[in-house]
Amino acid sequence: MIESKQKADLARYLQSARDALLWKLDGLSEYDIRRPLTPTGTNLLGLVKHAAGVEAGYFGDTFGRPLGEALPWLTEDAEPNADLWATADESREQIVTLYRRVWQHADATITDLALDAAGRVPWWGEGRQEVTLHQILVHVTAETHRHAGHADIVRELVDGAVGMGQGNDNMPEGDRSWWKSHRDRLERAAREAARRH
Repeated sequence: MIESKQKADLARYLQSARDALLWKLDGLSEYDIRRPLTPTGTNLLGLVKHAAGVEAGYFGDTFGRPLGEALPWLTEDAEPNADLWATADESREQIVTLYRRVWQHADATITDLALDAAGRVPWWGEGRQEVTLHQILVHVTAETHRHAGHADIVRELVDGAVGMGQGNDNMPEGDRSWWKSHRDRLERAAREAARRH
C-alpha cells in the first residue's frame, strides 16, 4: 500500500513535467519550436526529443525492457547533441507522438516493477551503474523538470508566454507594463550592486 502511494506520487510529478514540456510547443510555428535561442542551441522541440530518448533509455534499457524501436540520434555513431534538435525531416507530430509512446512504455515499467527492482545504467560511471526503479524515477523526474524549466525560458524568449501549463501560469498578476517596470527595477538593483561591490 505504501509503495503504491509512493510510486503514484513519483509518477504524478513525472507526468506534470512531461505535460509542461509539451505545453510549451502549443500555438507556435515550426520555426519557433526549433529556433536555437541560447549559445548552445537550446530549442523547444529538441528538449522534447531529448526527453523521449532519456525516458526510453532509463525506463527501457536500464531494466531490460527496450522500447523496441530504434532512435538513430542515440546510436554510438550519431553526431554530438543529435538528440537535442530536430532535423527538417523530423516533424513536430513525429517527435510528440514518439514521446507519448515512450511515456506509455515508461509507465508500464513503473507499473510492472517494484520500486526496489534492480536495473543497470551502463552509461553511468563505475560504481554507480547498479540502480533501483525508485532511484531512476527520482532521477528522470528531476531531469524532466529541469528541461521543463529550460523550456519555460526558451518559450518566454519566443513569444513572452510563461507558466506551468494551460490555465495555470503560476505567476503574479501583472500586465506587460508591470513586468517591464519589474524587470527595469531588477536591472537597476543589479547595476547598483555591481557599483557597491
